[in-house]
Amino acid sequence: MTIHQLSIFVENKQGTLIKVLQLLKEANVQLIASTIADTVEYGIYRIICSEPDRAYEILRDQGISVALSEVFALELDDKVGRAADTLALFSKEGINIAYMYSFLLHGKGILVFRTDNEQHTREVIEKADLKFIPEKDLSKY
Repeated sequence: MTIHQLSIFVENKQGTLIKVLQLLKEANVQLIASTIADTVEYGIYRIICSEPDRAYEILRDQGISVALSEVFALELDDKVGRAADTLALFSKEGINIAYMYSFLLHGKGILVFRTDNEQHTREVIEKADLKFIPEKDLSKY
């Protein structure tokens, strides 16, 4: 029910982000989604990609600070308020959303997020019959 995400710590200086992207390009790893959050000195570049385990090894072997974690990915109908309604289900259950990012793709909303309670999140997803995206199906999007 979860997918793997890379979190890469990059210094906020010229050339650090392109180094990561170039390494993944050379390894023929396809980026599916990404987001970056920055501070004055560094950024956290989060990536959903075609081969997260291999990408993790490639980056780590090059001395890049990277973590591999599990996040949830849901497919939503492309309707106004659908993300708000979905997140309200978790809030109502006392589940905190640590972070999230979303995008539209092929007429569907994709919501990627991490919570403070993975097991309870799974239960809410099942109970509400939400459509989660299995990692093996990511390339279909």
